[in-house]
Amino acid sequence: METYASTAPDLVLIDVQLPMFDGFHWCRMIRAHSSVPILFLSSRDHPTDHVMAMQLGADDFIQKPFHLDVLIAKIQATLRRTYNYNQADSGNIIRTWQGATVDVEQNLVTYNEQSVELTKNEMFILKQLLERKNKIVSRDDLIKELWDDKRFISDNTLTVNVNRLRKQLMKLDLGQYIETKVGQGYIAVEGEHG
Repeated sequence: METYASTAPDLVLIDVQLPMFDGFHWCRMIRAHSSVPILFLSSRDHPTDHVMAMQLGADDFIQKPFHLDVLIAKIQATLRRTYNYNQADSGNIIRTWQGATVDVEQNLVTYNEQSVELTKNEMFILKQLLERKNKIVSRDDLIKELWDDKRFISDNTLTVNVNRLRKQLMKLDLGQYIETKVGQGYIAVEGEHG
């Protein structure tokens, strides 16, 4: 962690299989201190590895072997999403939803004097849903907005990210306001939960 702290990277590429501690351990350690984007690269192909990485806060999981062009595209998309998407929305960085304050720039949701910090992906999903409050946002739209090229993303990746977002919001008693519309997508409810 000393090396990570001293270099303060803009993005972390990490493998699952590492000496001493695995990539999951380091992802957990980094997430305890930072919301920097984390991309896993691994030859391990079991779905549980992919799910575990996403549940721990990784932004993407790239299977080895991969084409270098795919890796570069994913890195560029992640960096663009992480560091650029707020610029176009600089006039509307703070939002309110269900009585909570959503600070898009700081990745913070505050409610009843308690706050949770979201990962870049979690905040991006919440932001997309809040831009269309009380309207269904399709899974395809979210995948396309998040990962640019949905051919390289499993449907489960989005589910894991939304579940992680809900889990964070549950700490503020807000998770139930992100509803799943089976076969359609997700909706951020504003007003009475129904």
